Amino acid sequence: MNSSDSSAQWVPRAEQSRVPAFELKAPPRLPSVTTDDGRRVAPLRKSHRDLPRPPFECVALVLQGGGALGAYQAGVYQALLEANLQPNWVSGISIGAINAALIAGNAPEQQLEKLRAFWDMVSTPRFSLGLEEHWLRGDLAHRFINRLNASAILLNGVGGFFAPRRPPPYLFPPGTLEATSWYDTAPLRATLEQLVDFDRINNSAIRFSVGAVNIRTGNFTVFDSTTHTIRPEHIMASGALPPGFPPIEVDSELYWDGGLVSNTPLQWVVAGDTRLDTLAFQIDLWSARGDIPADLNDVMMRQKEIQYSSRTRAYTDQFRAIQRVRTALANIIDKLPPEVLDSDDGQRLRIAADKRVYKIVHLIYRSKRYEVQSKDYEFSRTSMTEHWTAGYQDAVRTLRHPEALERPTDRQGVATFDLGVDGRE
Repeated sequence: MNSSDSSAQWVPRAEQSRVPAFELKAPPRLPSVTTDDGRRVAPLRKSHRDLPRPPFECVALVLQGGGALGAYQAGVYQALLEANLQPNWVSGISIGAINAALIAGNAPEQQLEKLRAFWDMVSTPRFSLGLEEHWLRGDLAHRFINRLNASAILLNGVGGFFAPRRPPPYLFPPGTLEATSWYDTAPLRATLEQLVDFDRINNSAIRFSVGAVNIRTGNFTVFDSTTHTIRPEHIMASGALPPGFPPIEVDSELYWDGGLVSNTPLQWVVAGDTRLDTLAFQIDLWSARGDIPADLNDVMMRQKEIQYSSRTRAYTDQFRAIQRVRTALANIIDKLPPEVLDSDDGQRLRIAADKRVYKIVHLIYRSKRYEVQSKDYEFSRTSMTEHWTAGYQDAVRTLRHPEALERPTDRQGVATFDLGVDGRE
């Protein structure tokens, strides 16, 4: 499926009844191929739908922060639902935390509906001068209109999400909450209470985790359904990016957006307290790789990409190296005599050792040529549709690769799949 295929576009709920169901045209059957490491792999699947459950104990969904770009994650999740790949664990930061709550806080048959409802609510009609059809065309025109849309968001906020403070914060007394941010996120609380069943999050078999930063200590904090009773403020804290949004109080402490420290929750999914054979879908909204900037707007966008990409690939490489040592240690422990294993040092070795396997599937949003540094707060309906569709198409193309869901077979027990690197269409 190529990027020009419009069969999988996101559609506002009001228009869904007039739009046919999503379809995926089956490509011609391809011969098997040999990968770089000499393995023979199966042909691409004809469809991503209704796949058998992969041979892992845990299917994890890892959602990065990125504001308006978060519709890409919703598009990815639509394809995962169609593939019968509902997660056992959802984790997120910032907009990823909101999407995670919409997924974990609803029954599987309602998850896509609630995601659509949220993105329908927070997206706005595209700004129009009435000149696009005749005068404003191509990437330059698209960039110009996107800037106008983003400017309108800065002035008016986003319905169901955040509203500008009037009067502005510098007219409030220092020390008041209103003096610390440009926008009020009270609308987000109402939206979460409307669309998310928090009892379900706290009692469901799906594990739920979001990250935030404690302002007083500067430490990264994970709010997890196994250790916390999740409430709307936990999700709001994860997305409280200053100075736009105010800090959120949770249990007498104030928190900001988790992306200030780390914009991806991958590390606590694959290296946290629960070690399981894990298939993790890492959905990034910022690409670490990009072009050399041509002007100041490009500089600002590239700065954001580097800052918020959180070096996902670098962490994956680091985790692979750590896991190689854990696996080797586990193999050595099997050969130790009982008296050594029963000692204090032996028990510590047992804790550090790990023979679990991890498959990390990267799905990374790649910016369009006309997008600028305001893309993360450009909430127009047109951009929402583009991001949702891009996520859906990338996930469909990924899931058609059988090797994307295979268990690692080498000694280190960690493997990755990235459509941009490993795709063979």
